[in-house]
Amino acid sequence: MKKISAILLAFAMTASLLAGCGSQQADESTKQEESEPADVRVTALKGPTAMGMVQMMDDADNGKIDNENYSFTISASIDEVTPKLSQGETDIAAVPANVSSVLWNKLDGGVQVLAVNTLGVLYIVENGDIVQSAADLKGRTIYASGKGATPEYALNYILEENGLDPAADVTIQWKSEHAECVAALSQDPAGIAMLPQPFVTTAQAKNPDLRVALDLTEEWDKVQAGEEEPGALLTGVVVVRTEFADEHPEAVADFLERYRASVDFVNENVADAARLVGDYDIVAAEVAEKAIPACNIVCITGEEMQEKLSGYLSVLMEQNPEAIGGQLPDDDFYYIQKQ
Repeated sequence: MKKISAILLAFAMTASLLAGCGSQQADESTKQEESEPADVRVTALKGPTAMGMVQMMDDADNGKIDNENYSFTISASIDEVTPKLSQGETDIAAVPANVSSVLWNKLDGGVQVLAVNTLGVLYIVENGDIVQSAADLKGRTIYASGKGATPEYALNYILEENGLDPAADVTIQWKSEHAECVAALSQDPAGIAMLPQPFVTTAQAKNPDLRVALDLTEEWDKVQAGEEEPGALLTGVVVVRTEFADEHPEAVADFLERYRASVDFVNENVADAARLVGDYDIVAAEVAEKAIPACNIVCITGEEMQEKLSGYLSVLMEQNPEAIGGQLPDDDFYYIQKQ
């Protein structure tokens, strides 16, 4: 009997050791899979949202990144980007701030926001020197593009918060393109226009008398100053497919680290960054060099990102719920890195 018990005990110990080995091999296999480079497909939009990525793009193209396999695409229109996210053809993308919320609602939480990448880029410009404050817009004609989109909602919000009725106190003439606004200014010396960067810089090159009268990002900050959780006027954010973020958290962390470094490079080395912007055909290098300091390129993550974006989306929700997809996203919309 003792002999049988000893045999059974030996068998049990052997089985336990084998199970332990199997578990250890599984853990090692998982670690090996996690350490293998992930394919990270990134899409940016022409303009400021792509400018902040240029150093990272250049490093990837020159073989300076080997821990992840990055591929970059620059698109001319958001209409090219959203289907790629919906169909899983890109993993990380720069999109307009309100579109991130639209996608969250449309895809049932299928995307999350990684970072704010561009603050406001809208400016009020004029030929003269009359407009010194938002109140000075009263009685004026404003040429603008972006009706039914965030430029209209931002302008209306700033006018209203400064005691002006957009329908009665100003005349807003909506144009289909920024170039039409500039053309209208040339025919109306007393007129003013709302233009984004880097188009402001392009317009000033053609008309040296054109003056930046108001920075709408600063005007937004003024009227939000009294809010308990002030938002910010935002242009763009970086989103990630939720499925990709769940499967490749290390790749997401790597992207954010490299992207932050790239943004710092662009803001601190404007001339070198402008050359890269030109090389990637985002905008001409000479335009980029003048425009970058006014493009408000940032990389804001974590709780600060959530505060600024949620405040911005709340303002749009009041203006037009459809602008953000019908409802405000919940907290899971904001990707907060685990420490």
